[in-house]
Amino acid sequence: MVGRLVECVPNISEGRRRDVIDAVVDAVRQTQGARVLNVQSDESHNRTVITFAGEGEAVAQAALALVGKAVELIDLRRHHGEHPRLGAVDVIPFVPLGETTLEECIGLARRLGEQIWDALRVPVYLYSAAATAAHRVRLPDIRKGEFEGLAEKMLQEGWAPDVGDPVPHPSAGAVVVGARYPLIAYNINLRTTDVEIARAVARAVRGSSGGLVNVQALGVVAASGLAQVTINILDASKTPMARVFDLVRVEAERYGVEVAESEVVGLVPLDAIVDAARAHLRMHSFDRGQILEVRLLE
Repeated sequence: MVGRLVECVPNISEGRRRDVIDAVVDAVRQTQGARVLNVQSDESHNRTVITFAGEGEAVAQAALALVGKAVELIDLRRHHGEHPRLGAVDVIPFVPLGETTLEECIGLARRLGEQIWDALRVPVYLYSAAATAAHRVRLPDIRKGEFEGLAEKMLQEGWAPDVGDPVPHPSAGAVVVGARYPLIAYNINLRTTDVEIARAVARAVRGSSGGLVNVQALGVVAASGLAQVTINILDASKTPMARVFDLVRVEAERYGVEVAESEVVGLVPLDAIVDAARAHLRMHSFDRGQILEVRLLE
């Protein structure tokens, strides 16, 4: 049984220096009650996704320790990568698991924001379910302008941080903290090095430009040199992975390009994989209860 747990999935702006990544992850491992579940780095994005879980307060303490170590070791003035970023710790979402409610995660996010500012003097934006205004719900809207444009953005009407002074931390920028339900970070590599094709496909796929609801997408260059559509599926129960993959494949074929491969970044809910298997294998009335490991763990 999952019980009352919280998942936390910080994204830090470092995907190349293993000593820095290890030090940041160790800050979580040294926090009693927080269990590291997954660490996945991408050199091209220059970004690492860290997944850990535990009871709410332990997870929040681990997140604060992680931010402290990242602010100490990561300087965005010397950081370059394919993925947009606003801070040394770019985003910290709290995700309810089991009997934990989204409202409890909103409380954790808002308290952590205050603690980050008090301890580290890094300003904080609140997003998703923890957002304080409608125009701050979407992470891409907050991140627009990135670290380099942050000082100017903070002075614009409606864009002062939720917590802290409207001045970026000189090396760590700002942190975006929030609460949300599970999402799937999903990359699809195309068999081309032309990033403009990936950008065109991303525009066709993402919800903000008329594509699929619950989908955010960008076209970037993968570490392999291939063009990549990097995707967040915000609600896989309403917009399944298989549907996203199929639309990317169809749109890429319009440019004479095939899909090379795809990858999940971090962890993925089992139901999302079951849905994909059901769709592509055309399995009639298949249920997750038919999975051996699921039955053994009940």
